[in-house]
Amino acid sequence: MSHAVTKALTTTIRELVDANHILFDQGVVDGFGHVSVRHPERPDRFLLSRSMAPALVTEKDVLEFDLDGNPVVPGGPAPYLERFIHGEIYRKRADVNSVVHSHSPSVVPFSVVTGVKLRPVCHMCGFLSENGAPIFEIRDFAGPGSDLLITSGKLGAALADTLSDGPAVLMRGHGSTVVGGTLRQTVFRAVYTEVGARLQMEAMRLGPVTYLTEEETVGTTRTISTQYDRSWFLWLKAARNSPMSRQGA
Repeated sequence: MSHAVTKALTTTIRELVDANHILFDQGVVDGFGHVSVRHPERPDRFLLSRSMAPALVTEKDVLEFDLDGNPVVPGGPAPYLERFIHGEIYRKRADVNSVVHSHSPSVVPFSVVTGVKLRPVCHMCGFLSENGAPIFEIRDFAGPGSDLLITSGKLGAALADTLSDGPAVLMRGHGSTVVGGTLRQTVFRAVYTEVGARLQMEAMRLGPVTYLTEEETVGTTRTISTQYDRSWFLWLKAARNSPMSRQGA
C-alpha cells in the first residue's frame, strides 16, 4: 500500500480476502475470476489482489490501483490482465463500490445464445433486469480475432458503457461482470446471478417461464437489500470451514 494502513483500510482488505474465498466456495470463480472493492478513503483507487487463484488470496496479496489500472506501488507482483474492467467501471459509476468478474458456468450460455436473455425468475435474483442482462460483444470494439479479454482501458470503458446503470453485464463467450454499492451486495449478486441462470435453464426445460415483472424486481430487491449479511456470514463460515481453508490455503 502507498500510505499508512488505517483501520478502515485494514477492514476492507480483510473483507476483500473473505469475498475471494466465498466466491470460490460458492462456485462463482475457480482458478480464474476476480473481485475488487473501491478504496474506502480514496474513491479514485481500488483494491484487487495480484494475479492468482481467488481461493488462495491472502491480505498480503492485495494491491492498490488507480482507475487506469496502474498499481500505485510499481514494480510489484503481476496484476490481473483484466484489471481494466474494475477501473473503468469505477470511473463511470460513482455508485459502484465493488466489482466481480467471473466465468460462472450457468451464466456463460446466456452470453452466446441468440434470443434467450438472462432474466429474473425468483425473488432472490430480482436485481436482474426484467428486460434481460445486456451482452457485451467484444467484436464490436476489438474485431473478430481478439482473445475475448478486457486487457485495455478502451475495452474496459466499452464494457462499462454496455453495463450502463445496471447491476450485471454478460460478456459473449467469456463470462459476466456484476457490480454493487457494497462488497457484500456484489458478492450476493454474483452468487445469485449464477443461481438465477441455473434456475432459468431448469425452468425453460419444463415449459414457458413466468418472469418477474418490473414492479416485482423493485419490490424484491428492496426487501432482499436488508438481508445481505444473512448470506454473507453463512457463506463465510462455509468458506472458512472448507477443506482448502483447513489446509491453510
